[in-house]
Amino acid sequence: MGRPTTSSTATARASSAASRNTLPGRLSPGMACDTAFRIIARRHLAAVLAQHAGTCRGDPEALHQIRIALTHLRTAIRFFSPMVEDALRPKLWAELKWLNGQLGMVRDLDVAIERVVAEPGDELAVIAELQHWDEKRAESHRLLARALQSARYRHLVEQTSSWIESGPWSTRRSKEATRLRRCPLAEHATEQLREWERTLLRRARKLHKLDVEKRHKLRILNKRLTYSIESLEDLFADKSRTKQKSILKQLRRAQKSLGRLNDDARGQTLAASLNTAVPEAGIRFLDRKREKKLLRTASTAYRKLDKSKPFRASDLKPGAQPED
Repeated sequence: MGRPTTSSTATARASSAASRNTLPGRLSPGMACDTAFRIIARRHLAAVLAQHAGTCRGDPEALHQIRIALTHLRTAIRFFSPMVEDALRPKLWAELKWLNGQLGMVRDLDVAIERVVAEPGDELAVIAELQHWDEKRAESHRLLARALQSARYRHLVEQTSSWIESGPWSTRRSKEATRLRRCPLAEHATEQLREWERTLLRRARKLHKLDVEKRHKLRILNKRLTYSIESLEDLFADKSRTKQKSILKQLRRAQKSLGRLNDDARGQTLAASLNTAVPEAGIRFLDRKREKKLLRTASTAYRKLDKSKPFRASDLKPGAQPED
């Protein structure tokens, strides 16, 4: 019998921890927030583990999916803050951020390489340039594979699983901690979605004035709201699904444009590291016309989102009285 892999061992231990606390398969409006957090966080941690082997093999799609799952997990932790705040959370958060950074470098290279391949130009010159990009990608992937097969990664998975199930946050005895855990999911979700949407739209109004870094932060806010709505899909009543889809449509449209702008900025940075070998590598990532078009698309999406009605309790809680 072969030796268990890092992925299979971590998955088995995470599954064992989850099985000790059987939960409903779906979210419900009246469900306590601590139960809802465990359901959502479990789903996304399982999705991370499901893409581990493919990412280690160098599959770009597996890498893309593991990053999405990891971002979903980190978003869930933020969404249920301050309920999940405890002494372990900062260290756990730092480790999740470390993992995201390891994945991000290779993913940025994948996106940049796709751009190089798609650009028209002299075929021989493109082939020569791709050789340098591929070498950098191979080197970065070796480092990523090493990280994903390390004791640090294995410990992170086990620690995250244990913390989701029975971290200190789940046993704090103060009245406020108890209230937060017992708060009905629909109540907390409505308040949180409203707050995140207000913040996003307020910052989006200045989109054309934002520099690259602030634009990136806006993109992160956009992603958090999008992923939270997706994670809460079980809650939306049939009559609210049209509204949900409409909001997600505009968020995804803005996200796509902001994502491409971010890819261009990252591409310029990565190209700078190839400057000696490929002096012109960064030029393709500098396109003012493309930038203006992407900003215009994102701005239009935010204007449409701003015209939609904010989330109400009745959207997430069938039978609730509509608000004025």
